[in-house]
Amino acid sequence: MTESTSNNSSFFSRYQFWILLVLAGTLRSFPIVSVPFNWLESYFHEISHGLAALLSGGKIIRIQLFLDGAGLCTSQGGSRLFTSFMGYAGAAVWGAIIYQLARQHLLFARGVCITILLLLIASCIFWTQDLLTLFILTILILVFSLKLKLADNDALQKVIQLVGLTVLLNALMSPFYLIDGRALGDGATLSELTLVPEIIWVVIWFAIGSALLVWLAKSTSKMRKKS
Repeated sequence: MTESTSNNSSFFSRYQFWILLVLAGTLRSFPIVSVPFNWLESYFHEISHGLAALLSGGKIIRIQLFLDGAGLCTSQGGSRLFTSFMGYAGAAVWGAIIYQLARQHLLFARGVCITILLLLIASCIFWTQDLLTLFILTILILVFSLKLKLADNDALQKVIQLVGLTVLLNALMSPFYLIDGRALGDGATLSELTLVPEIIWVVIWFAIGSALLVWLAKSTSKMRKKS
């Protein structure tokens, strides 16, 4: 390894979180490149609704994904309040967990990849009832299957970390689309259930995403100092 390569590697290692965060933010601004990431964030949003319904005693009827990155989880029973809240909050948590686990070790990165694959496959089998959703989930399954075959183990870790940050950023910014005056979506549902204005729920979701980003930045910095 040359001195120049070593310096570049050291620079990336030192500022890895911020480089990946900027890259994740940049990817969101390219319409075509951002599409799979939008699908993935939408999937984690909807599966979070579904898991919240399951955890509160309900069941998932179906999950739908659309080409524009929108999605819909139809559930029955359970806590409507908890289920509605966990869409944006759950997607942010998924993003943070994916990044944090992938950062720890290659085995965790592979484990994250396999877990997402199994979740996507289970969704196809149990909760998909239309061809468009099946198509989108199949694309995501193929993408994660290809990621598992990356020859460069270090590259796999970086790619999965990038996926986590992109999902987290999308979950952080997506709630602001609810402020459109139409009183539709999770914020409107929570406002109806609690009488708390929709904007407050948007702020809460943004705060959760921001807190998770700060946590990731601090934990990355601490780990780098220890090493």
